[in-house]
Parts: sequence; structure tokens; C-alpha cells
Amino acid sequence: MNRYKFLWYFFVFFLFVSFASRLSLLFYSFSEIDMGLWELAKLFGLGLFYDTVAYFYAIIPFVLYLFVVPTPLFNSKVHKAVLLSLFFVALYSVVFNAFSEWFFWNEFGKRFNFIAVDYLVYTHEVIHNIQESYPMPLLIGIIFLLTLIPFYFMAKRSNFFRNSFQDKSTYKSRAKVTVVLLLVPVLFFNILNKQTLTTMVSNNRYNQELSKNGFYSLFSAFRNNELDYYEFYKTQDDKKVLSHYRELVSTPNSHFVSEDLNNSLREVVAKGKEIRPNVMLIMIESLSASYMNLYGNDQNLTPHIDALAKKSLFFSNFFATGTRTVRGMEAVTMSVPPTAGRSIVKRPNNHNMFGMGWVFKAKGYENKFIYAGHGYFDNMNEYFSNNGFQVVDRVSFAKDEIHFSNVWGVCDEDLFDKSIKEADLSYAKKRSFFSFIMTTSNHRPYTYPEGKIDIPSHTGREGGVKYTDYAVNEFLKKASKKPWFDNTIFIFVADHNGGSAGKSELPLYRYKIPLILYAPKLIKAQEVKKLSSQIDLAPTLFSLMNWSYKSKFYGKDILSSDFTPRALIGNYQKLGLYQNNRLTILFPNATVKSFEVEELKLKSNRYKEVKSEQKEIDDTIGYYQSASYFYMHHLDRK
Repeated sequence: MNRYKFLWYFFVFFLFVSFASRLSLLFYSFSEIDMGLWELAKLFGLGLFYDTVAYFYAIIPFVLYLFVVPTPLFNSKVHKAVLLSLFFVALYSVVFNAFSEWFFWNEFGKRFNFIAVDYLVYTHEVIHNIQESYPMPLLIGIIFLLTLIPFYFMAKRSNFFRNSFQDKSTYKSRAKVTVVLLLVPVLFFNILNKQTLTTMVSNNRYNQELSKNGFYSLFSAFRNNELDYYEFYKTQDDKKVLSHYRELVSTPNSHFVSEDLNNSLREVVAKGKEIRPNVMLIMIESLSASYMNLYGNDQNLTPHIDALAKKSLFFSNFFATGTRTVRGMEAVTMSVPPTAGRSIVKRPNNHNMFGMGWVFKAKGYENKFIYAGHGYFDNMNEYFSNNGFQVVDRVSFAKDEIHFSNVWGVCDEDLFDKSIKEADLSYAKKRSFFSFIMTTSNHRPYTYPEGKIDIPSHTGREGGVKYTDYAVNEFLKKASKKPWFDNTIFIFVADHNGGSAGKSELPLYRYKIPLILYAPKLIKAQEVKKLSSQIDLAPTLFSLMNWSYKSKFYGKDILSSDFTPRALIGNYQKLGLYQNNRLTILFPNATVKSFEVEELKLKSNRYKEVKSEQKEIDDTIGYYQSASYFYMHHLDRK
């Protein structure tokens, strides 16, 4: 049937571009790939399968269109022009996707995932970020030429430009072809549910990611936005899990208010006199431990933060729970494990969640979420404003308060100056204040005011890190002159690591971040080397202030003698527990794997898979299943 010729040409083109994209990404990450002949055969074999699956999904609109268009209209000159235009757009989309994947891989070391879905939702920030980061006119021109050449030859070969190209099909004859072409993607949809076959390829994450198809991965990310723990992960009896949860979170200075396992509320009773200092929590965008001299980096990117850590209570073996800003916010404010799927911050049902905001509010504090950008991004304003905070975001800045900005927000200096002004307002009202401050300068496109540091703006991550370090120092200089300074605890913590790519499952070195508590008049300087994570920040802070309070926190006071060293880390699918030098991971195919951490360095780690012990399985499930259970049944509210 003449009208379906283009689908064949599109199939060949789609497979060719997908293969070329996979090959280019392989060479880009050559040193990270397992290059054995069998490994490569599996990689490209499964890649061809996923490319074919993606093709059948992609042509669904075309198949429906070709079925409904009447034959006389299809053969008209006007329709030829329309169909040619649609065909060109389809080819252009394939090439554009390949270029997009290249830049996405360069940033994250992965095919499209939840992050790409978010980028499609928050188009304003993303489009401007791309425009400020890359030479878009040149790239669009190159993509246009790479599309135009094969388009011309395919259209010419199909004789579509000639009058002899005529279609004589009937609805009945087209219906047979249409049914077959639509049944194939329906079959794939039901067979390939939320899992992938990539674990058949290799244990190397790069090999697994390369075997995927970008279009399919993007579709899968849309489809799998939420992961039902009970459907996809290994589970145990809820009663057993909730009972074990109580063992995991119990502390000598707390007790559950009820024997009902559905009630997770505890009373924390502190000893000593309670103090109520101001708290300014600065969450720094992407401040990985690997950027700091204290951890072994020799680029001198964070001289001020390194010096600050030595004068502070410095937690040097501290880990982020995830790889996105909202994951850091969720962990720090709510002290919960990183549950599967999207962060609670981004979920619609996230009002009145138990967290720091309500604890501070109960003590009479004025809470503010102060953000350099527009807080609608990632649902941040919705989350914070409904969990005990006032919102101060970019729209709250007067024109004379902004000296430099990019698409993500005002520069860190402007953000810190605004934070000081907000602190002054609270102090003038004789109110204790808790400020949750989120920076953005250490984020692509890495632009910031010129002349502040010795690295030119817009030249890369190193400049973003060093500018933030400079801004932190200027912030503390200015704050030290304020009457509220001596009675304020300054907390500096990263939201997440500076990158999430790695050869292994949940690469530990990528999750390591600093936690610094600075209050020279209130807190003694020391380094704490206990393994801990973002969920432990709130309980540790409240313990330092000798607070008695109601709690639903999963975290514990790191400084307590009974603290059990462990870290909870994850991404949107894999959920991990790191303790006793072993990493246990729950996978969304109801399996559990454990790895002995043989080596953990500044920029690498090495694992050896070992048999999972029952206790580590119970502990990992205890954390994650209970968190999912409480959220599902709305038992994690204040």
C-alpha cells in the first residue's frame, strides 16, 4: 500500500539514528564501558530490541492518521505537502532527540528518566537554561541539515514527488494493516511493564543505560512516574515491618505515645536546659564532597568552606539520600527515606506532612523558605507553604535587590543579602527565626557576577562551586555584624551530589556531601566521622538545642552514643541501605541484592556482590516499606 511506504523509510531511519546515537555515547564513555565481545553483543542486541519497541510507539499517531485520511484527499497535491511536512517533522524529532540525549548523557550519565520528564514540565527554566548553556542557533542548524539530506533522498526514492505516486487503498484494506501496527505496541506495553531487561546486559550501569532507547526511556519515565512499593518491591507482612520500624527508629530518650503500630508518633524528652537560637539552614546546590579540599580535592575550589568546616561541628561521613534538590529538601525537613518514584515534595498530596517546619512553629519560630528562583519549580512553594513556612522566592525580590541573575534565580550573593534582610525583620519583631535557604548558582549554566573569583563566569562546574564558596564567606562576614549573629546556628548542607552517573548500582561516592554546623558561641568545633545521612540532620539539631518535642522522624541524633551508623540512599527506582560496609539495594522487580564495599574513594567506588543477610534485608525493607505504608495511609501527617 503506497501510503504506508513512509513508515518503512522512517523505520530504517529511526534504527540508523538510534544505532549512531548509542555508538557515539559508547565512545564518549569508552573508559567506563565493559568492552568484551559478548557484552557488546548483548548491549547492541537488546538496544535493537528497544529501538524497535520505541519505533512502534512513535508511529502510533502516524498509523491512525494514515488510516482515517480518505483516498481522494490523500492523493491531492495539498495533502502531499502536508504529509511531507509531517514526515520531515518526524525525522527532525528523531535527530533532535539524539542530540538532546547526548547533552543529557553528558550531564547525568543516563538515558532519559524522571529528570527529563521534569524538564518537559518546567519548560521556562529548562529552555532558558539550554539557551544560556549551548549555542542553540548553531545546533538547530546542524540538526536541520542532518534531517534535510536523508529526507530528500527518501522522499525522492519513494517517488512521492512524482504524479505517479497514487494510493488506491480502501478503509477495509487499511484496517487490517492498522490493527497489526497498533497491536504490536499494545503487546509491548503489556509485556514490558515498569521493568526493563537491561540487567540481562551487564552489571555495569553504563552498559545497561546504553542498551536502552531514549524515546522509550522517556515514555517509560512518563508511565512510571509513581512506583507502588507493594507492587514492585520485595515486601514482608506489614505488622512485622511496622514492629521492626519501631526498633529501627527508637532511642533511649523517646517513647511511642501508643502501642498501635499505625501510630508512629513519639515523644522525645531532652535533658538539660532548652535553648532557642535562630537557625539559618543553607542548602547549597550540588556541593559534592568531591569538590572540597578536606576530602582530597586539589583544585582549591572551596577554601572558605574548608576553613569554615574546621571551625564548626563538621560531619565528614555524611550522605545525601538522592540525586535531586527535592530529595534533599524532603530528607532534611521530614527526616524520611527516599521512597520510590517522585519525591514527596512534588506529589500533590503533601500538605501538613510531619516535619521541621511544624516543630519550629510549635516553639514560636518564624519560619521562611527563601529561594533564589521561582518556587513553583518542582512544586517547592506548594510544599513549603503548606508545611509551616512562609515563602520568599524570586518574586519577593525588589529590583534593587537583584544585581545578577540567570534563568534559575538570583546569584548567591543576592540570595544571602535577602536572607539577612529577612532575618533582620524577624529580629525586629523579637521573633526567633528559622530560615531554609536554597541556592542556585552552582547549577548549569554556571553563570555568576564577573570579577568575584579567578574563574570566568560560564566556564563550568568548577566556577559555580568556587563562586558559591566566595558567596558563603561574604554572607558570614555580613551576618557577623548583626545583633542576632551570636545567637544563630548556621547550617551548610548540600541538597545532593554534583552528578549521579556511575558504573555501579547507587554509586556511593556520588552521594557523599558535607554537613557543617557553625555557631562559635553555641557549638564546639569538632569533626564527626560517623556514617550518617540527611535524615539525621533534624534530630541532631534539636538534640543540640536540648528540645523536647513530638516526632515522626526516621533519623537519629548523630552525636548520641547509641547512634547506629547507616545511610539511606536511592534514586527513583533503587532503594539502598548502607551500613557495616555493605550496601543492600531493593530493586523494582521484587529482588534484593547486597554488595560489599571494597573501595570508596573521592571519585570512585568498587563493590563485590555478596549474599544478603536476613538482618540487612529486614532493615532495608523495614525502612522503605514502612515509609510507603505511612504515606499510603496518610499516617505521616502532623
